Amino acid sequence: MTEKSNLNREVTDFLDELNHPFRNEIEQLRRYILSANTALTENIKWNGPNYSIHNEDRITMRIQPSKKQVQLIFHRGAKKQIQPKDQFIANKSKMLVWKENDRAVVTFKSLEDIENAEAELRAIVTEWIQATQ
Repeated sequence: MTEKSNLNREVTDFLDELNHPFRNEIEQLRRYILSANTALTENIKWNGPNYSIHNEDRITMRIQPSKKQVQLIFHRGAKKQIQPKDQFIANKSKMLVWKENDRAVVTFKSLEDIENAEAELRAIVTEWIQATQ
């Protein structure tokens, strides 16, 4: 599978050490995110996999050791920015929980949830990256 080629070894090593019970779910999300936009790069930031485009952070995976879930935070970087009047992307997915007009969270509680959401997740990633460039 060619999409595995842009997995970052540093992230894989971090996850190996973490030994999280949701490792399969995390790996599936890594593959979906990276294959949605080949310009995305993966690193570790804020204690989890982080996805950037042109060195700008855009998606961060929140991995909480005590919880059996994983979250994706869609954002425009760490610095507070002027809020857009409307939600940053037009995608009306029920998966997106908007925290501000430029920050949304998607929560997954099982591998089945992730697999069932593949097409919708890839569409959200694609739209988010296009909107934030």
